[in-house]
Amino acid sequence: MILVITGPGGVGKGTLVARLVERDPQLWLSRSWTTRPRRPNEAEDAYLFVDRVAFDAHAAAGGFLEWAEPVPGQFSGTPLPENPAGTGLVLEINVDGARQIKERFPDAVVVLVLAPSVAAQEARMRERGDPPERIAERVRIGQEEERAGRVLADEVVVNDDLNRAVDEVAGILQRYR
Repeated sequence: MILVITGPGGVGKGTLVARLVERDPQLWLSRSWTTRPRRPNEAEDAYLFVDRVAFDAHAAAGGFLEWAEPVPGQFSGTPLPENPAGTGLVLEINVDGARQIKERFPDAVVVLVLAPSVAAQEARMRERGDPPERIAERVRIGQEEERAGRVLADEVVVNDDLNRAVDEVAGILQRYR
């Protein structure tokens, strides 16, 4: 099973996925590659942080399930999975990447995660250390991602309360297993 958690920046995808994987030992989280710089206070292993040359070489070699440019000049991609046998693959990716996965794996379950409001989304990005100009850009891009994600997603979860949202995604996962 492939579970795709997608949504605009600042909706809490990473925190939600971390809690979900911590709760369910049958899930394995793929670590994405990114060319963006690490955010202040972001774990060093949150992504494989690489330069553009390394990213392009890996893409040219067919090393990604999907890859995209979610923010102009910053690339991210999901490497070919190495999940242990018997585990479900969890991908925390942007909407364009989710579209690519759904095209390649029609049985993948796509869950669109949204913030309860633009104000909440902006506050979360501020708390994680995003600069003000990046926040404005991510909100603008996020509106487009929400529209596209609603068309693509099998399920939509509003992350207004983290524990409730994790429970909701866990329930979705159980229904699709």
